[in-house]
Amino acid sequence: GQWNRIFGDNRLTSALVDRLVHHAHIIAFTGESYRLRNALSSGNTKITI
Repeated sequence: GQWNRIFGDNRLTSALVDRLVHHAHIIAFTGESYRLRNALSSGNTKITI
């Protein structure tokens, strides 16, 4: 990501992200993405993976 560019300091960025995700829960979704499907069906969206 570009977190270091936003905050400007690697240690500060690491500490902030660590605090944010310390009590986070991971929610894994399976199946097709509705947003991706709609973007592909519109035909005018460039998608880079």
